Amino acid sequence: MLIAEDVVLLLTDDATGRPVVDSTRRDLVLAGAVVLELADRGKVRLTEPDEEVKAGRLVVADTSPTGDDVLDTALGNLAARKPDKPKNVLAAVAKGLHRRLLERLAERGILRVEEDRVLGIIPRTSWPALDSAHEEQLRQGLHDVLVVGRTPTPREANLISLLQSVNQVPKVLPGAQIGRAELRRRAGEVEGSFASTAVRKAVDEAIAVTIASTTTVSGA
Repeated sequence: MLIAEDVVLLLTDDATGRPVVDSTRRDLVLAGAVVLELADRGKVRLTEPDEEVKAGRLVVADTSPTGDDVLDTALGNLAARKPDKPKNVLAAVAKGLHRRLLERLAERGILRVEEDRVLGIIPRTSWPALDSAHEEQLRQGLHDVLVVGRTPTPREANLISLLQSVNQVPKVLPGAQIGRAELRRRAGEVEGSFASTAVRKAVDEAIAVTIASTTTVSGA
């Protein structure tokens, strides 16, 4: 299971099958999850000072296939681009990603596909939960880390970082018996307490910058 698939499950309402976050933040965090997974597998990295390519650019380090169609599609897209800042590549990685992840989860029997029409006119697809076992394990793990205080695994730290970047940590832990502000604070401590990679920090910053710029444009 990809971390991006974990994010999709946590940010999709089990009953309605609809996203619990707006499409801008959803697409950014899913693209960020894919980039992080590629980095963990040694496929991409950030350039450092004194390299031929300017520091802080995302470059492909290994073009060999991962064997996963989602990761390999993203890797191919990145390989075809010039090295660039993470905030400039997330949109390209996000293209078609949400739908493909939902389809994969439906193919595994984790989600089901429902087709209807809004007002009897506009086609709409929703993806309610069919098998919630994996998602329940995810939420329990996040609860153990953020409420109980267990040390996170690297994967859990990445997942918390991604959810924190789009302000969704409290939403994925309803009934946690601690306040939303406290959950956010603890999530921030998890981010800081783990040896975050340069790519993870860059992805978080890229998501924050893009959301801020989108909000500013919308407000204007």
